[in-house]
Amino acid sequence: MRQISPGPRLSDGKSLSLHPREIRQVKTSRKKQRPSSGKPESTDAYLAALSPDKRSALEALRKSIKAAAPKAEECISYQLPAFRLNGKLLVAYGAAANHCAFYPGSVVQAIKEELKDYDTSKGTIRFPASKPLPPSLVRKLIKLGIAKNHGGS
Repeated sequence: MRQISPGPRLSDGKSLSLHPREIRQVKTSRKKQRPSSGKPESTDAYLAALSPDKRSALEALRKSIKAAAPKAEECISYQLPAFRLNGKLLVAYGAAANHCAFYPGSVVQAIKEELKDYDTSKGTIRFPASKPLPPSLVRKLIKLGIAKNHGGS
């Protein structure tokens, strides 16, 4: 027959008995808190934390987005640099371990043929930092996004 251990003991040798609710509270209070410093406060802070090649590629992408949508406001969304237009998310971008990514949304499907040289999924275009997206392609994706989601504003 298996013996049950008496549980934790206090310094005076007495056994410590806790109600199950108290055990849950102890367990949840021990959870590690994520450091808030991991979340970027601004686009500049996000870019500053990247390697030089990724920073350069994403700064070029940022410049192309600003040129294509001058009325869009920069923001951080889901811990990624993004642009909003009239309060709605327009596009986002970021860097991963092995690539950079542009998130223009569902408009990726509209020009899938033009994107055959890139690794794409539903609303994402992945590209190496050494080969940034051409400004003309970014402009086209932004214009499609504005027309589709923002009524051509």
